[in-house]
Amino acid sequence: MITDPLFYAAAIPALLVFGISKAGFGTGLGILAVPLIALTIPASQAAAIMLPILCVMDLAALWAYRGQWSRENMKIMLPGGFAGIVLGALTFRYVNEAGLKIMLGAIAIGFLLQRWLGKASLAESTKPAPGKGYFWSALSGYTSTLAHAGGPPMSIYLLPQKMDKALLVGTTVVFFAIVNYIKIIPYTLLGLFDSSNLATSAGLAPVGLLGIFCGVWFRKTIPELLFYRLCYAFLFVAGMKLLYDGLSKLI
Repeated sequence: MITDPLFYAAAIPALLVFGISKAGFGTGLGILAVPLIALTIPASQAAAIMLPILCVMDLAALWAYRGQWSRENMKIMLPGGFAGIVLGALTFRYVNEAGLKIMLGAIAIGFLLQRWLGKASLAESTKPAPGKGYFWSALSGYTSTLAHAGGPPMSIYLLPQKMDKALLVGTTVVFFAIVNYIKIIPYTLLGLFDSSNLATSAGLAPVGLLGIFCGVWFRKTIPELLFYRLCYAFLFVAGMKLLYDGLSKLI
């Protein structure tokens, strides 16, 4: 088990933020977790430690949002997500991390600028669409496999639908629970689960669960309009963070 106190100083707040984002808002703020933990250990090891914790968090989130998810969207999202996982597993060792973050951050910021400055109003809603759903869910599965950063692409697809906030979060919870458990297979084949990583994951799992409980509480207490404004704000923060991380690696 990792004993470096600096690691836990980064990992504990990262997991709390991830859990609150996951169960409270269903948005991309969780992308802060792996980069923050990776300040103290290699990024691939950070991703490996995170995955078992995410799987435990998923069980709690599934219970909290049982029955509250969009079946229509899930029929569209799961095939795309699976394709993204396969592509991510095949390219895990070869991806340019900086380029991936720049691309993902630019997509998120571009989407928000189009919503804020273009013809699309934040009050308008869209419907589930196979073409868009397959694309964004595949990108989500891909970036989730590489760095647990699947939130922004999925937010881009789901947020404009203006679903009830519990339905929105529940849909992301179910999608990423399935994605995370499938990811166990490629992570195992890639040899990312050693005894040290697994022991560290077990020790940090309660922190992730606390984040889930806090997220559910936030979702229940925040009004619908404020909830969606926060979701878009968190997506903006995630996009800017991705851009910053990617560009800083190139400079």
